[in-house]
Amino acid sequence: MLVEFLAFVVVVLLLVYRWATANYNFFKERGIPYKKPYPFVGNMGRMFLRQRSMFDLVTDLYNMGDGKLFGIFEQRKPLFMVRDPELIKQITIKDFDHFINHRNIFGVDNENPHDMDNLFGSSLFSMRDARWKDMRSTLSPAFTGSKMRQMFQLMDIVAKEAVECLKRDDIPENGMELDMKDYCTRFTNDVIASTAFGLQVNSFKDRENQFYKMGKKLTTFTALMNLKFLLFSTAQKVFKALKISLFDKKSTEYFVRLVLDAMKYRQENNIVRPDMINMLMEARGLINSDKPKSGQVRDWSDRDIVAQCFVFFFAGFETSAVLMCFTAHELLENEDVQAKLYEEVAQVDSNLEGGQLTYEAIMGMKYMDQVVSEVLRKWPAAIAVDRECNKDITYEIDGKSVEIKKGDAVWLPTSGFHRDPKYFENPTKFDPERFSEENKDKIQPNTYFPFGVGPRNCIGSRFALLEAKAVIYYLLREFRIAPAKKTCIPLVLSTSGFQLTPKTGFWVKLIPRK
Repeated sequence: MLVEFLAFVVVVLLLVYRWATANYNFFKERGIPYKKPYPFVGNMGRMFLRQRSMFDLVTDLYNMGDGKLFGIFEQRKPLFMVRDPELIKQITIKDFDHFINHRNIFGVDNENPHDMDNLFGSSLFSMRDARWKDMRSTLSPAFTGSKMRQMFQLMDIVAKEAVECLKRDDIPENGMELDMKDYCTRFTNDVIASTAFGLQVNSFKDRENQFYKMGKKLTTFTALMNLKFLLFSTAQKVFKALKISLFDKKSTEYFVRLVLDAMKYRQENNIVRPDMINMLMEARGLINSDKPKSGQVRDWSDRDIVAQCFVFFFAGFETSAVLMCFTAHELLENEDVQAKLYEEVAQVDSNLEGGQLTYEAIMGMKYMDQVVSEVLRKWPAAIAVDRECNKDITYEIDGKSVEIKKGDAVWLPTSGFHRDPKYFENPTKFDPERFSEENKDKIQPNTYFPFGVGPRNCIGSRFALLEAKAVIYYLLREFRIAPAKKTCIPLVLSTSGFQLTPKTGFWVKLIPRK
């Protein structure tokens, strides 16, 4: 009996091993250079073992290749890592119709429009083909210059209040230490609450408000959450069969109720607000619109509408806050840059006679734009961009014919390009002059893409930039940013998850200006 049992175990292990390594000859058979994978983890083992951050791992893999294409494995999945700017242009722009979609990592499922367990699967990020085009064209008007001008008025109020709350804390002359990540997520939380959900929230005064707590829970990737995500990416059908939710069910249900209740109340009371829920309701024909119809009424489910608000919160809460945090960190490490940026802030404040910051004023701050652009180069929140091939296509690459087939995935390693000395001299140095009027045109096209590239780039990039600039403006106007006791200098990234964060967190010291 024991012999039979051991034989059964051996057979099962062999079958599992064969399943885990079934695709590992993918690049060898196609004659493409690749990094030899390990069973189950592919080339991601050092991240699983917490030896390397995701950011550093992707950069390492990029540097291992020397041609235009390099093969890597994300667990079992082979990925064509693109290492050439012209090939990026070809894939994301010229041949966009072959690479219109992201990979189906969140399990897009249109069978049950009332299933709210997988909102990411119904979001703009995950939508595919015609559905994506339709939703993108509906949401695009929310991020035009005129809409940004309106939204900035709200951002400005929240940013000013955020700094005023700091000033009320009786800061000593030698400064106060601040957890910048906590500070920035409270700011992004309050801005998104209003612009997407139609709520007025002040997370600086009411620090334990429900909206912030639920958002924090959703966007904090614990070790268990990281493992759950990795398992989900390789076993979606198992998760679906067992009805296991990827994200915290209680938090998801909170946002679902929030959006559906807001829609119902607005419909019953004929309330119009210039926010995302209103736009989606208009497109679906749930409320009257003064604008002329540009097309048919969209046949979207409640889940489709909730999902757009959900992913806007998820992306805006975390990634925008990380941009602000890295900006503050680079300013405290580079005092000359901080001094120059403060001069611009002081000049703008003088021009405004101490009054309210305007959209025109912030858009006119050239050095501010250089600083933020350089932060995005050095620390892009989107570490890599992916595309899935939907129609076979053949390229001539490095002297050989390479066929990318339907279902194959390509990876554009943002962090690799941004840290490549071939495109950015001395890439680890923080140098905003790379983006000055004299130098920015020298940057090779398709080597700098912090918000993605081509028609499927990030729809909310202008929104994120405005948020970050507003916070930095008010902080610098009132404080000098200096290192705190727990500031990580030199900055070493945490290896505990997917998110970009220093080992000791984003700590700064704020010293009041005289």
